[in-house]
Amino acid sequence: MNKIWGAFIVIGSIYCIFTNKIELLNQEILNSTKSSLDMVIKIFPVMALWLGIMNIASVSGLLQKLASSLSPILRKLFPEIPKNHESLSYIASNVIANMFGLGNAATPFGLKAMKSLQELNEDKEVASRSMVTFLVLNTSGLTLIPTTVISLRMMYGSANPTEIVPACILSTVIATIVGLLADRILARRR
Repeated sequence: MNKIWGAFIVIGSIYCIFTNKIELLNQEILNSTKSSLDMVIKIFPVMALWLGIMNIASVSGLLQKLASSLSPILRKLFPEIPKNHESLSYIASNVIANMFGLGNAATPFGLKAMKSLQELNEDKEVASRSMVTFLVLNTSGLTLIPTTVISLRMMYGSANPTEIVPACILSTVIATIVGLLADRILARRR
């Protein structure tokens, strides 16, 4: 990915040089850094609030209770994982963080889940069945409250930043169902 973005930057810069639009290139560099900083400053409070709520939920045990309520569903999705294995709680925490639209909070849980699943994996060179299922579940990103998108819409002056919530719920539910169905169908073919 770094090579692709690097190529875009180099090609764009060369194009600006050959078309004699250096001042446009300089202006865009300065404008993009300003807008990036503005975005970070405006999104940070919302992310800090939700990450703080997730931390409080984790320390208070609420996250563990939510994870245990997801346990019956996760046991069906991940039958290869032994009961009460730590990877199930990491997976549940990742799913819960994604449900609240907190990809930043979900990432550490996802990395810990994958590391834990790799320990259970017999063939260290190939992703296990559970690892593939978790990747599908994480990538589809079942979201109930898209906090990052709502905060971006607020930042850019949307009249109703939460109007996308039903569409986000519907699209992520469909993506999750289709992804898990495809995962099961392809797993049976193997």
